[in-house]
Amino acid sequence: MAIRHTNAKRIEGLDKNVWVAFSSVAADPSIVNLGQGFSDMPPPHYVKEALAKASTVDQLNQYTRGFQVGIPLWLTSLIAPSPNSSEPFFDCYEPMIRMAGAKPVLIPLRLKPGKKSNTSADWYLDPEELSSKFNSKTKAIIINTPHNPTGKVFTREELQIIADLCIKHDTLCFSDEVYEWLIYKGHQHIKIATLPGMWERTVTLGSAGKTFCITGWKIGWSIGPEHLVKHLQTVMQNSLYTCPTPLQEAVAQGLLRDCALMGQPDCYFSSLTEELQHKRDRMASILQAAGLTPVLPEGGYFMLVDVSPLNVDLSHMENEAYDYKFTKWMVKEKKLEAFPVTAFVGNESKKDFEKYIRLCFIKHDSTIDAVEVILKDLNKTNKTKL
Repeated sequence: MAIRHTNAKRIEGLDKNVWVAFSSVAADPSIVNLGQGFSDMPPPHYVKEALAKASTVDQLNQYTRGFQVGIPLWLTSLIAPSPNSSEPFFDCYEPMIRMAGAKPVLIPLRLKPGKKSNTSADWYLDPEELSSKFNSKTKAIIINTPHNPTGKVFTREELQIIADLCIKHDTLCFSDEVYEWLIYKGHQHIKIATLPGMWERTVTLGSAGKTFCITGWKIGWSIGPEHLVKHLQTVMQNSLYTCPTPLQEAVAQGLLRDCALMGQPDCYFSSLTEELQHKRDRMASILQAAGLTPVLPEGGYFMLVDVSPLNVDLSHMENEAYDYKFTKWMVKEKKLEAFPVTAFVGNESKKDFEKYIRLCFIKHDSTIDAVEVILKDLNKTNKTKL
């Protein structure tokens, strides 16, 4: 009889990965893939040129000098704020937390009373509910702004509520800000670490992949006080150990270039966001014309879409959440891949999110053109059935 070590219990059920299934489907070149969060737009030329140059420097082909995010392993209880019913949140958070031996406690963002969601700003964090989740075992909170998958950008007032609780309960804050440059007009990204009393208890996480459209490079960074960052360095040294030095150098050169141009038209952070705002607005118009209800994001490059207005009967398909069935149906019948939002939630919340799908719009105009053709046909077919 096989012997199961008790420590293995913390990773039970974490072996299933929705990304594997959807990645294999998207490998079909006939599928228009808006499901996964990568760009089909090229990275800026100077970042690619910096990589080519770095590879010719012998010293840069050796061990890394450090420029990578480590996952903290000392947590005993952790809170992850996320929208509605008690989710959704980026699906990697929970398994990472559980593998570290911590207990995730989920905090819902809720739709404002009497409000039908038109933008990600319509979701809010209830202060009393948030406060009720903090106790003596709460060691840290994870926040994500701009938020994936909703696109919500937390306001200064919302962040201050979180900060006050962190200070009151002596709680650490891990702030996932990988979409920090992708903020649309009328909104502002606030780093929670800049609020009074938060620098010394916050680790801010960034991503070169999201910043420069190089998700395959898997390069990121952590920013925080020395007494916290040194522990991340310890974790990295004893787990990841190293990552590609030439990639680090190329990213560093890109950051130096664009930080010096901050606020100017030639700054990639500005030009990419402006380009994406046009793509966001166009995608929303296409979806509305097809009879779908988009939730306009304030930041990031994902868009939630309510598919319930189409009322597609999928009762003949296997028994699983409606959004899973809808995305599978759409891939098979329409050659368009989206991502089911219930992949970001627990079982108790599936009923609240199974009529939503997530689309990625950081795509070439030609890709969005193809989406428009597909959705026009979808709407035409649906009207014919009605």
